[in-house]
Amino acid sequence: MTPLLEVQSLKKNYHTNIAVDNISFHIKKGQCFGMLGPNGAGKTTTIEMMEGIIQPTSGDVLYKGNPIGQLFREQCGIQFQHTALQDFLSVRETLKLFAGLYPESSDLDDLIERCHLESFLDRDNSKLSGGQRQRMLLAIALINNPEIVFLDEPTTGLDPQSRHNFWDLIKNVLSRGTTIILSTHYMEEAAELCDEIIIMDHGHIIAQGSPVNLLQQHFNERLVRFPKKELSPSFIETLQTPSAFQHLLLQEDDWIEISTTDVNKTIECLLKEGVDLNFLQIRQRNLEDLFLDVTGKDLRQ
Repeated sequence: MTPLLEVQSLKKNYHTNIAVDNISFHIKKGQCFGMLGPNGAGKTTTIEMMEGIIQPTSGDVLYKGNPIGQLFREQCGIQFQHTALQDFLSVRETLKLFAGLYPESSDLDDLIERCHLESFLDRDNSKLSGGQRQRMLLAIALINNPEIVFLDEPTTGLDPQSRHNFWDLIKNVLSRGTTIILSTHYMEEAAELCDEIIIMDHGHIIAQGSPVNLLQQHFNERLVRFPKKELSPSFIETLQTPSAFQHLLLQEDDWIEISTTDVNKTIECLLKEGVDLNFLQIRQRNLEDLFLDVTGKDLRQ
C-alpha cells in the first residue's frame, strides 16, 4: 500500500551547514506520527519541507505517491506554532474568512462543536485565552476537511487542564481517519497520542518506532527512587559499585535513583539497610528517559 506521505533522501543545506542530512521515512494513512528532537536537530526544517514551505536541497516529499502539489495543498491542514490573526475579527468571522479560501470547507457548525468554540464565537481574536486560541487555530487547520494535518507544538504554554483537553480534540480528529503529524517537546504528549515517532538530532534520525517498542528496545529495567537522607554514606558508596542487578543512576540534592532489573532484590537490600520505604517510588522508563539517553543532556542553543 502506498504511504500517504513519504520522505525520500531529504537533505537541506544552508551554505556549509547541513540542517537535514539524507533522511527517509513514510507516514501511513490515519496514524499520528510524532517528530521529536532538541533545538537545532533539523526537525523544524524537515517539517517545513514536508509542508512545502521551503524547498529541499535534494530529495523528495511525496503525497499519495506524487510530488506535493495542488492536491496536497487542498487536502492538507497546518496549525503553526506562531500564527498572526486578523485584528478586530471575532472567532466566528475568522472561521468564515478561512472557509472562503477553499473550494470546499468543513461544516462550520460541526467544526465549532468538535473544537468547543461555542462559548466564545463572538469574542475578538485578541481577547482569547491560550487554550481558546489553540482550539480556534485547530479549527482553522481543519477548515478544509483535510486528510493530513500538521500540528507544530500545539500545546506549548498551555496549563495541564487545557493540554489534556487539547489531547482529547486530537484523538477526536484521529478517530475520523485523519492523519496527524505532531511536533512536540512534551514526551508525555507523544506517548499519549503517537502511533509512531522519530527522534532527530544533528540532521539525522537517531530513533524510530512506536513509543512502546522503542522503550522495550532501549530499556529493560525499572527506576527505584527514594530520599537520600534515608541512606548511610557507606551504603551510598556500595550503590556506586555496579552489580548484576543495580547501579547508582542519579544523585540529586535530596534523592537517589537506582536503575534495576530486579526490583524485589533491590528492595531486599534497602530493607536490610533499614531504609524507610514509605517514600519509595518505582517507575518504568518513559520517553523522556529515552530522549535524554539518545540525544544527551547538554543544553542546546
